[in-house]
Amino acid sequence: MSRSLDLNLINRKQMDEFDLSVWTVRLGPALKRYFMRRVDINEVDDLVQEVLVCMQKVKAKSRIEDPERYIFTAARNILINHYRRSKVRFSKFHDSLDETIELPDHISPERIAIGKQEYERAISAIQNLPPRARAAFQLHRFEHMTYQQIAQHMGISKESVKELMHRALLHIAKEMELDK
Repeated sequence: MSRSLDLNLINRKQMDEFDLSVWTVRLGPALKRYFMRRVDINEVDDLVQEVLVCMQKVKAKSRIEDPERYIFTAARNILINHYRRSKVRFSKFHDSLDETIELPDHISPERIAIGKQEYERAISAIQNLPPRARAAFQLHRFEHMTYQQIAQHMGISKESVKELMHRALLHIAKEMELDK
């Protein structure tokens, strides 16, 4: 009986000195059981690791008075965050990718022809833009210039560049729709 008390005291002392490996051995199984009752088994190890990382960060900044209580409080908070994340992401509604799904390896000649036609229509629509709108569009989309840089380059205001880009995009969209 005294031997188990001595081991308990030694474990407490080691935990107070923060040895992550001791914490992992001593509290890891209890954390796993805690999470196994509350989440999918595939997520248990990740959540345990997240708790231990949290403990590592906190212990580096300050001393933890009651590590066991603190670790389960951290586990509870991490679990709450996990529920919030999964609720936001609607993860239950996602389908996992099956390795049996085969994606097409090649692009068919029909797809290549359609792509070429779309490309030619887009180039034609850009070339049919009014000169200033075409210049602004090309500087922004092909030269990756900001509106401010385009304004300085063309000697106009930033608002004028915005208006030119708006007109260019409307013109291109309209021509692309008309050609269909």
